[in-house]
Amino acid sequence: MNKDKLEYFRSLFNHKINQLLNDAEKTVSEMTDGNENFPDFTDRASQESDRNFELRMRDRERKLIKKMREALTRIEEGTFGVCDLCGNDISEKRLMARPVTTLCIECKTRQEKLEKQRGE
Repeated sequence: MNKDKLEYFRSLFNHKINQLLNDAEKTVSEMTDGNENFPDFTDRASQESDRNFELRMRDRERKLIKKMREALTRIEEGTFGVCDLCGNDISEKRLMARPVTTLCIECKTRQEKLEKQRGE
């Protein structure tokens, strides 16, 4: 992969990581305000449900940040865009759709078929 494309992905990952971390900070700040007082049980339950949903989203984003940091490491090591299983290049189209991927489309398709056969 050429240097311009690698720089594009490096910039993309860094921007997205910063954006997600800022969103997480806002969430923590909003949840620790403590200004809400809901005497009605239904309102309180609704607030708890919203908080649980928000926390699940932040957990998914935390996992995505980890994958993006791993992708940044692969960029530095020169292995970004190379399939972990077969060693072939991952298509640019696939990387644009899923930048954190570590498998080419052929290996990922094979992996999903095997998982389906095992009932995972």
